[in-house]
Amino acid sequence: MHPTDVSNPDYYHKVVDCQWACPAHTNVPEYIRLIAQGRYTDSYLLNRESNVFPGILGRTCDRPCEPACRRGRLEGEGPVAICRLKRVAADLRGDITDSLPKIPEKKNGKRVALIGAGPASLTVANDLMPLGYECVLYEKHGKLGGLMRTNIPAFRLPPAVLDEEIAMIMDMGVELHLNTPIESLKELLDDGGFDAVFVGTGAPRGKNLELPGRYDSDKIYIGIDWLESVAFEHLDSIEERVLVIGAGNTAMDCCRTSKRLGGTDVKVMARKPRDLFKASDWELEDAEGEEIEILENHSPVDFVVEDGVLKGMHFDIVEWHEGEDGRLASETLETIFLPCEAIILAIGQENAFPWIERGIGIDFNSWDMPIVDRTTHQSTRPGVFFGGDSAWGPENIIWAVEHGHQAAVSVHNHCQGVPLSERPPFGMNLVSQKMGMHEWSYSNDYDPENRTPMQYADLEERLKELNVEAELGYNLEETVREVQRCLNCDIQTDFTPVLCIECDACIDVCPLDCLTITDNGDEADLRGRLTAAAVNGDQDIYVSDALPQTKRVMVKDEDLCVHCGLCAERCPTAAWDMRRFELYIPYAGQPWPTTISTAPTTSL
Repeated sequence: MHPTDVSNPDYYHKVVDCQWACPAHTNVPEYIRLIAQGRYTDSYLLNRESNVFPGILGRTCDRPCEPACRRGRLEGEGPVAICRLKRVAADLRGDITDSLPKIPEKKNGKRVALIGAGPASLTVANDLMPLGYECVLYEKHGKLGGLMRTNIPAFRLPPAVLDEEIAMIMDMGVELHLNTPIESLKELLDDGGFDAVFVGTGAPRGKNLELPGRYDSDKIYIGIDWLESVAFEHLDSIEERVLVIGAGNTAMDCCRTSKRLGGTDVKVMARKPRDLFKASDWELEDAEGEEIEILENHSPVDFVVEDGVLKGMHFDIVEWHEGEDGRLASETLETIFLPCEAIILAIGQENAFPWIERGIGIDFNSWDMPIVDRTTHQSTRPGVFFGGDSAWGPENIIWAVEHGHQAAVSVHNHCQGVPLSERPPFGMNLVSQKMGMHEWSYSNDYDPENRTPMQYADLEERLKELNVEAELGYNLEETVREVQRCLNCDIQTDFTPVLCIECDACIDVCPLDCLTITDNGDEADLRGRLTAAAVNGDQDIYVSDALPQTKRVMVKDEDLCVHCGLCAERCPTAAWDMRRFELYIPYAGQPWPTTISTAPTTSL
C-alpha cells in the first residue's frame, strides 16, 4: 500500500466517526469537552457555527452521528448521547448576543429571495446576511419555522426554543413577508429584482392512501396536514380510538399527539417488520413508553365506513420474504378488522410545485421534481437554487442546514461572478496535546459507564397538555457522567516514521491490538496480517512510510483505536504523539483561515 496521506483533511476527519457522519460536520468531541468544563456558552457557539440551531436540533435531530459513534461498538454500552448533550449546552448557555455575526451597515447591492421559512432558507440567510446581502424571506404561514413548527409537536420542540433561535437570524435584518405564498415563480423572477432565488419550501404534501372508502368519511386525515392543524390550534381534539398508518417519525408524532388530544386507544399500523421501520429507535421507544401499541406486518386493505361513519379498517396480516427479483415480497396469512373512530395517514411526504411554471428554464424529472445539482444546489436555471426537502425529497433538519450552507456558497459565487464549481476547500490543523512526559491535555481514561438514560416528565402530566415537554433533559450529575463516555476520537495518534526504532513498545502496550509492524503488501493482504485483522473495510488503515531500520511499515487499524494515548506514552523516541485534529469548514465568503492557532485544546 502507498503511505497514508495524513495531510488530506478527509483522512483524520473520517476517523472522527461522529463528525464524519454529521451532514454539517459539527465538531462533536470538542463541544462535549467544553460542556465537561461547564463552558456551555462556548459549546453552544461552536455548535452554532455548523448546525445553526443547537437548541432545536438538541431535541429533534435524527442523530446520524450516534450510530457512527465509536463508543457504540464497545461491549454494547451504546453510543454517547451526542444529541442530548447538545441540548445541555443550549439550555445552559448565557447571552450570546455579542458573539453573533456582525451585519455590515453598507450592503453589497445584491438581493436574494428566500421562499419558505424552514431551516434551509434560514441557514442561507444566516450565512449571507453577514456578507452584506439583502435577504427577503417569503412564508405562506403566519409564523416562521416551516415543518419544524408545523410538524414537530410542542412536547418535543417547545415553541419558545424555536422562536428564540429563529430570532437570532431574523434579527440580522432579514426582510420578512408572512402570509405571503409565492404563487408564480416566473413573476418573482421577472418583477422581483432579485440576483438569486433560493427555494426551501420543504415537502409539504402528505401521501394519500387510495383504498376503498377513503373519501367516505371526514375522519380520515393526512398526517402532516393534521399536525399542522394542531400546531396552529385549528384542531384540539380527536376521537378515542385512533389508527395511525405508517412507521416513520411523522407517524410517531401523530400517535403521540393523538394521546394528548383525547385518544385513549391509539395504535400504529406498519406494513413491514420493525427492523425496516423508518422511525428512529428512540421515537419508537418514546411512543411505546406512552402506551401506544405498534403493530407490525399489517397491510391496509380498505376503510370501513357505514352511513358516513368511520368504523375501522381491514388489514392483511402479511409475512415477508425475498422475491425472485431480490426485493421483499409479502404473503397474506389472514385478513382482520380493527375498529377505530379516526385514522391518520402518515405514509410519507412528497414535493409539490404548482407555483413553478414549466418553460421558465427549470427542468423537472420523471417524478416531477426539479433537476438540482447535488454539489451546487443550482437548478437548470442559473441563479435559482433549491435546498432542504424541496431539493431531493424528505430528509431531516440537519440535512436541510447543510443544504443551506452549500447553497449559500453557490449564491455568493453566483452573485460575485465566480464559477459555482469553485468550492472553497476544507482545511485542518493538528496540535500536540503533550503537557509533560506522561500527561495530556485531555482525559484519556476509559470510563466503562453505559449510556445515561433520559428522564421524562410524569406520564399522566405530560399527556394532559401538548406543551409539556416530554424529555426533561440531563441534570448536572447525568451530564457529567455522559460527557466522560466520549472517547475523544479527534485526538489522533500521529506517527513520525523517521523517529521509530522498531522496539515494539507501542505494540506491546496497545490494549486493543490495533498496531502492527510488518512488511508492506496490498490492502487485502495487509488487513489479514495485522495483530488483529482489520475486518471493517469502511474504516481506513494507516500505513506509514518505510521504517528506517528494516524498511517494514507501521500499520494501524483506525477502527479499533480508542485514542487512549498509551502508544505515545510508551514510545521512547516520541515517534507517536497525540494531536488534536480540527477541521476547518469553509462557509460562504469565509474560507478557512490561513493563520492557524497552535493553542492546546480544552481538556475533558
